[in-house]
Amino acid sequence: MNVYDWIQTDCTELEEAGLLRHLRTVSSPPANTVTIDDNYVVMLGSNNYLGLSTHPSVVSAAASAATVYGVGASGSRLLTGNTELYTTLENTLSDLKRTEASLVFSSGYAANTSIIPVLAGEGDLILSDALNHASIIDGCRLSRATKQIYRHCDVEHLKSLLQESSGFRRRLIITDGVFSMDGDIAPLQDIFQLSKTYDAMLLVDDAHGFGVLGEKGRGTVSHCGLEGEDIIQMGTLSKAVGALGGYVSGSRQLIELLINKARGFIFTTGLPPVVLSAANTAIEIMSSTPSLRKQLLKNAEDMKTILTGIGYTILPTQTQIIPVILGDTQRATEIAEALITEDVYAPAIRPPAVPEGTSRLRVTAMATHTDLDIQVAENGFAKVWKQLYEK
Repeated sequence: MNVYDWIQTDCTELEEAGLLRHLRTVSSPPANTVTIDDNYVVMLGSNNYLGLSTHPSVVSAAASAATVYGVGASGSRLLTGNTELYTTLENTLSDLKRTEASLVFSSGYAANTSIIPVLAGEGDLILSDALNHASIIDGCRLSRATKQIYRHCDVEHLKSLLQESSGFRRRLIITDGVFSMDGDIAPLQDIFQLSKTYDAMLLVDDAHGFGVLGEKGRGTVSHCGLEGEDIIQMGTLSKAVGALGGYVSGSRQLIELLINKARGFIFTTGLPPVVLSAANTAIEIMSSTPSLRKQLLKNAEDMKTILTGIGYTILPTQTQIIPVILGDTQRATEIAEALITEDVYAPAIRPPAVPEGTSRLRVTAMATHTDLDIQVAENGFAKVWKQLYEK
């Protein structure tokens, strides 16, 4: 047997299990309608929730930054890559988050895998929600801390684990604010109270709440009536902000520690100036335009009503993320492909992104979806339902 035959074996096993993934080619801007693999479709799978990736002011800011600063950062931030645009962006984030300081990373994934090993290590305990994002899971692994999983959004289970955790040096609770595949919101007030009672740190990954929830789009922490340096807030600039990058907001001392110890910060080239300028402009638009958030959540509610009216099963969700539960991996893929032929793109989500037996379509609304877009989506979902469930 050839030494690389195992690659073919692994790929075959994935294909037989309905888990082999392929890249799709997008040949248009990331708007409410896009061209994917030469199919013109209504986009129901984007994280560009507010449509800011293509906002004229954001595009103009990026173009101007390229003219002034060029297209690359030229080095890590501790060497040559810390342009003045970083200072502007981090100050904007701190003002919006109402924290002392913020630090921008190259991505949300890099932020979590960099932050968590600084906050916890050998001799410490991390308590992590069962449905936390993969970047959190990997950050926990890199930390070498003991990890215990509490049942999804189960505050009583978390409390019982905290009560039994007195032997550890430090304790860190980590939760998504809005869960990326279920669309539900963590019970942050209760979790925060537990963190105070048991002297534990609290890290909230607000990738999918930032820009959508809370006053001025401050995020899930604000939405739940909380703020301050007692909560470490991580988020992304690639979802509602429509650009690229991750960030953490908290105390000035925390940021100083991360600058000196977070490996994913120290050893990564800085973000391109065009990205920093675009993100800063997008945040300014996001925070000053409540109508965008209002329209986003209205479109999401309209889609939920449509989907349940047709007969699809969706999980309870208060956000723009709508999980259409199908169960079987092959069925999820089959329906996603059938929808494309009806001019609708709603990606199939399969294990390991979701637990076994819960394969789904992850439908996401955008603020820029028009009434016509929603009508096309309704027609597509209804036709596929008749083809696959009523034949």
